Amino acid sequence: MNASQLPSFRMPVSRVIRLWAPLAASWVLMAVELPMLTAVVARLPDPTVHLAAYGSIVFPISLVVEGPIIMLLAASTALCTYERAYRQLHRFMMVTSFSLTLLHMAIAFTPLYEFVAVTIMGAPEEILESGRLGLQIMTPWTWSIAYRRFHQGVLIRHERSREVTFGTLVRLFANAATLFIGYKLGLSGIVVGATAIAAGVVIEAIYIGWRVQPVLRERVFTAPATGTPLTLRSFLHFYIPLALTPVITLMIQPIGAAAMSRMPLALDSLAAWPAVHGLVFITRSMGMAYNEVVVSLAGEPGSTAALKRFQTWLIIGTMLLLAALALTPLAGFWFSTLSHLPAELVILSTLAIALAIPMPGYAVLQSWYQGALVKARKTKPITEAVLLYFALSSGLLAIGIAWQKTAGIYWALGSFVIAGCAQTTWLWWRSRKVLRDMKALSQGTTS
Repeated sequence: MNASQLPSFRMPVSRVIRLWAPLAASWVLMAVELPMLTAVVARLPDPTVHLAAYGSIVFPISLVVEGPIIMLLAASTALCTYERAYRQLHRFMMVTSFSLTLLHMAIAFTPLYEFVAVTIMGAPEEILESGRLGLQIMTPWTWSIAYRRFHQGVLIRHERSREVTFGTLVRLFANAATLFIGYKLGLSGIVVGATAIAAGVVIEAIYIGWRVQPVLRERVFTAPATGTPLTLRSFLHFYIPLALTPVITLMIQPIGAAAMSRMPLALDSLAAWPAVHGLVFITRSMGMAYNEVVVSLAGEPGSTAALKRFQTWLIIGTMLLLAALALTPLAGFWFSTLSHLPAELVILSTLAIALAIPMPGYAVLQSWYQGALVKARKTKPITEAVLLYFALSSGLLAIGIAWQKTAGIYWALGSFVIAGCAQTTWLWWRSRKVLRDMKALSQGTTS
């Protein structure tokens, strides 16, 4: 039977939206966390110092340390289909997150902090002690993220993504309550901000661990083992390239902070960065949520056409949203009224946002290509693409340091955009065959 004689399958776009919407809501709510922190810290004493400490030391270092466990979400979505696979991945999650927590503590509580913050990152002296205290408060971060993302993957695999959204709401409520209490008590900005973030992730992890239990009992532990048995070797072959992706990507955060520290308007750039990064992340998060949708649905009858129709509108919508925020008076409202930044930081942030307009668009495309590669268990190209991103952005940042003609935040954002476009192009090139096979499978035309 040739392709024209095969029955036609058409997955409704509404199914894609039903799976994506709770995940996107979760990402967006999580993205609100940083602007909310910025708005409160900006209303406490010495806002520039504490915002710079959080944005250039606490947040980047915490992200890099947790990097190896970020992709547990995609791994558990793809692999946790029966009890033995779940047990194996759970053991890996616990050992890895414990080891990374020890690394976090070594940086936060020992002289290693000076080496990382001063020697490597070149942080200004006035933010060092605030940065150290913030990192110490953030100690529970890595284990909580690992536990939460691993079990979120199980929920998504079994189309229980609404629980992911509810978990983020719980986290956001904990953030808001902690920020409010800290503000009323008049604590320092770094104490209020770091405590709120740490409390939020711990409480969300507890909630997700509770909500996943019925799914484990009724769906995972009762399912028969399918496919090739999962061994440690096969899992590491699948996961290591996947894990390297966020590790390398997140290393750009402290490298970017170190570069801004060595460029014109260093302190202002570092202080504006949390507000700018938080706003951009809100729009990018809608595309990042698309990754697990692709992993879950790719290859099903009619899925390719439905996914591509949806992603076209997602690209257009997210880029238009950021453009509206960047090019209209909404930017002033966001940074001045809501975020309560000083006037000089409002001007700096507003101009910086315009440079980031392509970011939410290519975030959607990256999720499309990466999701297809993860589904096919071909994760090496993902690492190749992020290595290209790392090399190009690092090189551009080095040029900016040598040139010394542009405010650090402008040069850093421009470098990230150029490198991100190159990363997306490489993912497209390396995923072409996987996408062709996926399209044929979804149309029922494979031989």
